[in-house]
Amino acid sequence: MKLRSLLIIMCLVISLIPIAMISGLQGFQIASMFFGLILIITFVVGFVISYFISMPLVKLTKNIDEISKGNLDVELEKSEIYEINNLTASLDRVMASLKLAIYKVGLKKEEIFEEVVKAKEQAEEKFEILLKKIDGWIWEIDEKGTCTICSIKVGETLGYTPAQMIGKEIFGFLPTEEAQKLKDVINHLAKEKAGAMNKLAMYWMHQSDKHLVWIRSILIPVFDRTGCFRGLRCFSRDATEERVAENQIEELHKKIGELNKQIHEILQERLNENPEKEPTLEITAEQVFDYMLIFDENAKIIDCTNDIQKKLGYNKDEMLSLTFADVVYLETYDKIRANLDEVKKLGIMQVKTIHKKKDGSSVFVSEQIRYLKDRHMFICMVKEDTM
Repeated sequence: MKLRSLLIIMCLVISLIPIAMISGLQGFQIASMFFGLILIITFVVGFVISYFISMPLVKLTKNIDEISKGNLDVELEKSEIYEINNLTASLDRVMASLKLAIYKVGLKKEEIFEEVVKAKEQAEEKFEILLKKIDGWIWEIDEKGTCTICSIKVGETLGYTPAQMIGKEIFGFLPTEEAQKLKDVINHLAKEKAGAMNKLAMYWMHQSDKHLVWIRSILIPVFDRTGCFRGLRCFSRDATEERVAENQIEELHKKIGELNKQIHEILQERLNENPEKEPTLEITAEQVFDYMLIFDENAKIIDCTNDIQKKLGYNKDEMLSLTFADVVYLETYDKIRANLDEVKKLGIMQVKTIHKKKDGSSVFVSEQIRYLKDRHMFICMVKEDTM
């Protein structure tokens, strides 16, 4: 309620007191004769009083608005009311101190307010741009797990709007087991108090159409000044493709393990084929061959032994980007494919050829190529040929 209206109502209420007194002493008819006159006089008096009290406050409010916009040259009008006049004098002293501080710093007074507003607008604009460009979304929850903040990019991954997330428990968007795992992580962070470190968490979340998405989140615990846990600030992104890739790598490691087992069996067969060798000695791949290559039916190298760098100069990562045709000198890709077709028929082939080193030089080698029919791959065991 405005001060002016309040003062007028108070005056009108007070005016009813003498009317009630007259009614009690002289009767209701006499009181009624004075009722209208007293109300009119009281209303006028109340309006005049409220005007003189409220007008200085209105002007002072306008002056303060001007000051907040950077206008420190506003002249504050003095008031006949003692309390308002004291307030005006205090504000004058604050303005004088502010002007002195600005003068000492060497800035123009208008620059301070303009720069602050401009900096605030720029920071907000940059933050909005960041939220739109990052590959993920930002959200916050309180200590009870209720979502309090959520950026708009959540829709690209989960299909929800921020309004659908805010105000709800985050655990309701996860399968039951995943929700419990996240609760355990949050409880652990809360118990560590202010010493808690950021936590990387991965879990499944429901999309709006109930499909599951693998989420990778960085959880930042928030504590108040007293060290009490107040929730989490989180950055999350869709990591479903990474999850699939990790599974494929895991499967590939299993296959490589099986291939290593087969290589060991092949080496053992070779030992059995050479009775001159001491049968009681366990001979490793490095002792029988200088290096090995595994490649597919398209001659794409998919694995090799680490010691290949000593002989050819390529490290393992470089080898995995090549084909067998890049290693063999003086033979075209089509010729090598034809040789591989022959190996498929025979199962094994012994070849003397030349391998190309990384620096462009060459080395004479003996190859033993075996076809692994169940894997559709070739193992090439190479030994340097001294001629």
